[in-house]
Amino acid sequence: MNESGSDEIPGDDLDCALGQFKPEDRKYWCFLLSSLLTFFTGVLMVVACRLISCIFSTDQDERIHAGFINDAKEWAGELLSGQTKAGKALNVVVFVISITSQLIYFYDAQSGLVEKCIDDYPTSLKFDVSLNILFMAYFFMRFIAANDKLVFMFQLYSMVDFFTIPPSFVSLILGRIWIGLRCLRILRLNCFPEILQYLNILETARSIRLLQLVAMFMSIWWTAAGFIHLIENYGDPPFFDNKQELSYFECVYCMIVTMSTVGYGDIFPATLIGRLFQILFLVVGLAMFTTVIPEAMMLLGNRRKFGGSYKNERGKTFIVVSGHITFETVTSFLSDFHHADREDVDVEAVFLHPDEPELEFVGFLKKKYPRVRYFQGSLMESIDLERVQAESADAVVILTNKYCQFPDAEDASNIMRVISVKDYCDETRVIIQLLLYHNKSYLLNIPSWDESRDAVVCLAEFKLGFIAQSCLAPGFSTMMSNLFAMRADLSCPDRQQWQNEYLQGTGCEMYTETLSPSFNGMTFVQAAETCFVRLKLLIIAIEVTNEEGKSEIAINPQRVRIRNSTVGYFIAQDAEEVKRVVFFCKACHENVRNLNMIVKCKCALLKEQELDKKVASPRMPNSLSTVSTGNGFAIGAGSLNSHLSNHLLPTNIRYRPGHPETPSRTHDPDIQPISLSPFIPKLPTSLQKQLEIDFGFQRAEDQIEYKFDSTGIFHWCPARPFTDVLVSRNQISRMVLNSHVVVCIFAEPDGPLIGLRNLVMPLRASNLQYHELKHVVIVGCAQYVKREWETLQNMPKISVLNGTPMSRADLRSVNVNLSDMCVILSAKISNVEDPSMADKEAVLASLNINAMTFNKSDNQNMDFGTSGPQMRNGEVLGSRVRMVLTEVVNDSNIQYLNPDDDDEPGTQLYVTQAFATGTALAVSVLDSIMSTAYYNHQALTLIKSLISGGMTPELEIILAEGAGIQPGYSSQKLLDKCKRCKLSQISIAGSPLERFGSGGKYEDIFVTALKNHGILCIGLYRYLDTSENPNASTARYVITNPPGDFILHPTDKIFVFMPFTA
Repeated sequence: MNESGSDEIPGDDLDCALGQFKPEDRKYWCFLLSSLLTFFTGVLMVVACRLISCIFSTDQDERIHAGFINDAKEWAGELLSGQTKAGKALNVVVFVISITSQLIYFYDAQSGLVEKCIDDYPTSLKFDVSLNILFMAYFFMRFIAANDKLVFMFQLYSMVDFFTIPPSFVSLILGRIWIGLRCLRILRLNCFPEILQYLNILETARSIRLLQLVAMFMSIWWTAAGFIHLIENYGDPPFFDNKQELSYFECVYCMIVTMSTVGYGDIFPATLIGRLFQILFLVVGLAMFTTVIPEAMMLLGNRRKFGGSYKNERGKTFIVVSGHITFETVTSFLSDFHHADREDVDVEAVFLHPDEPELEFVGFLKKKYPRVRYFQGSLMESIDLERVQAESADAVVILTNKYCQFPDAEDASNIMRVISVKDYCDETRVIIQLLLYHNKSYLLNIPSWDESRDAVVCLAEFKLGFIAQSCLAPGFSTMMSNLFAMRADLSCPDRQQWQNEYLQGTGCEMYTETLSPSFNGMTFVQAAETCFVRLKLLIIAIEVTNEEGKSEIAINPQRVRIRNSTVGYFIAQDAEEVKRVVFFCKACHENVRNLNMIVKCKCALLKEQELDKKVASPRMPNSLSTVSTGNGFAIGAGSLNSHLSNHLLPTNIRYRPGHPETPSRTHDPDIQPISLSPFIPKLPTSLQKQLEIDFGFQRAEDQIEYKFDSTGIFHWCPARPFTDVLVSRNQISRMVLNSHVVVCIFAEPDGPLIGLRNLVMPLRASNLQYHELKHVVIVGCAQYVKREWETLQNMPKISVLNGTPMSRADLRSVNVNLSDMCVILSAKISNVEDPSMADKEAVLASLNINAMTFNKSDNQNMDFGTSGPQMRNGEVLGSRVRMVLTEVVNDSNIQYLNPDDDDEPGTQLYVTQAFATGTALAVSVLDSIMSTAYYNHQALTLIKSLISGGMTPELEIILAEGAGIQPGYSSQKLLDKCKRCKLSQISIAGSPLERFGSGGKYEDIFVTALKNHGILCIGLYRYLDTSENPNASTARYVITNPPGDFILHPTDKIFVFMPFTA
């Protein structure tokens, strides 16, 4: 009420309440003065403190004062940086109150508030004052944490606080509201990216920069709009007579039109200050508009098209594939990984790679969606691992670049990826592909690396291992390559007979399954016969348990009985065929002729209730962690003698001297006769003596006859200097070289090491008798071989000729025409620009050998006691050299190895004649091993053991130490490890199985060899042309696991697993 007692408001007060003032009644200067006084007072106080500190303080006072200040600064710094939970909470609170204060400002500005008197404080003012109290506390905290207080006073956010906090308290004193420069609070939007970084919400540089640009653009735009809103609604001082009423969002519209230089002219500033500000803002805003917007668009344009995250909504099993990801590697990997023969296994593949896929790749991904997904990212980034759910993946597969120029660097990169994955999720299974064998040792240094779960596929180990076994059994590399690769049977009537027979075998793969209880108590020989004759399956190995309770793989064991739930290793066309061994019941299926009728019977259903039956699957079982990785894998019978006494049979079923089919033997009175299998030709005494003289392998009386390494797996000899094995052309030409192995290697002196140890070690396996070891002659750059020699110096029967495989004189001096195998390798860096040139040396060397001619007198084989058919004519030609195995990097170059091959252009690699005959090994075939490692870890272990000659994890650890192969004391336990079966190739002609050669069936020779001699047959090696024409081709092709009714030819050779013979 007024003095008259009425409720009417006086005119001046009414105008003030409505925001209508006379020029002299406006109090804007009070609000501005409060800000300026606060600022200058603070600056003077800081300067005064510095002066007092410099003039009056002592060193002791400075130390005491500095200690207190430092403690306070450290406390405030920790809170502001968000390193603690309290600091993170503080940053969240500051961010929330900043947004809230801006919303209050938007509300007041949009409602037309500029300046007005108040009797009762509105809610918005009370709330704003409360927020400013918090801002003031935050200001003092930042002031304490600042290193330079004076510089802090002039910082942008300090100036914002000076012009926003004091006016709010002045409003309480004057009883009026002035919107003033509260728009400056919008500049705090620039803190938004920093706060999100403190909270670990923003982590990538791209997202941080993009948000910084957006925050800077919006804050400057909206702040400028707030200043125009104040000036235009207030007018020019001192008369304020040219104001115009504009809402805040009209000012926002005006500023964006000005900044973009569009200038519609519908809204424009009427005040002088507003126009001057717009001129200045046009310069700043235009510069910002032309820099910020393009940069933001570039960041948005560079947004990963294949970003996002993998969502396994259907709960399917999936793997993450990374490393060297290209269209070629992906299609090669998936063609085997998602092959139809994988039964019902439906595993999604999630590819992770930093680069965006090419258009062809994108089309492929669309066709394979949703089984194949692609995301841009890196295994080295934990955020990318989280995006693809690496912790939930069934495995992480890392592919390598087989054609890289620097293999060691490529392996190092992949090993780093393993470390990153294991650091993020140490329980996730990792399957890595490496190029060089010696880099495997670095994986053992990773604490969470588990060999029973994780797998490493070393291409050099497999490649050279395949080649080594092909030296013992030509064509074996082709057989093994086809076994671990999923391929369809492409045989058809339009093809030649040899092609159909070969292609029928390419459809075979290796599987693992659990034998049914009907096999319990059988010997392996009986089980193998039952599987082959009745179930049409080939079993080559089983899992046995040693005395330590650990599982070991026994290939063709001779004295082992099948126990309950024994896991077998089979060669079959598909997984459905192998299921027969699970359902086979001797009582119900004894007379069943239709294999499709062998299904689960009533007997099996009853036994399931009594037995804890474990059925193995094509994929790696969860119980693999219990499989032993120590002391090697038992291969054959001999290695089981010391561990499997509970499996021993009362009789030995192996071939025994005195058997009716045993050929007569003669004994030389001069030396102790060598005990040989009837399938291995005898060495005449004269030749044995000659070999001892020429090669320097004669034994001293105080030496042990056979020496092996500490694991008993390989032959060992004392280390020899490289100069002792380096021979000249004349020296090696005087040696008696026959049935040896010639290794032709193209390499520069400083070229990358390929690991020749992986080639020589399988040829020095201890299951071979010393006289059976083939002499290895390495032809190439001596300086390069010298770098490899440290890993070869403890292996016997090696010579090195410093020459070149392109020199015919060098090839003649090593009797390449009399060698059992001539291997052509290249250690040169591949030509990245033109991949077709990667094999130029290997192709030229192969053609060079094929074009050579030899004297017939140079081709007279020494009498090894063979009684086979007469050797075909044509040995004088290089093309008739017993075997030339060439390593090919580029698949298309295989067509140049033998121009006489009748392969059509575009023929798939494994269908070509060079690959079918085992005369070429392409590196690309090793890609399929990665799928085998995932689906069938046990089969991978079996393959590695086969090709390496029995390499054990124990020996790998020894080699990883870098000290080389160590000698072992020839104890009985060590010698027993030598008594394991071996891969071999025997001729039907001249052997005890000769009677089956003329029209006999493969099943008959399989059963006879197995029952009478303990020999397990796995395939045939047949002439392309079986005619009697003397000029017919001497090339042979591989027939893997032929059917039982397959008709044999007298010239056939058989791939076998032969028991150890002393």
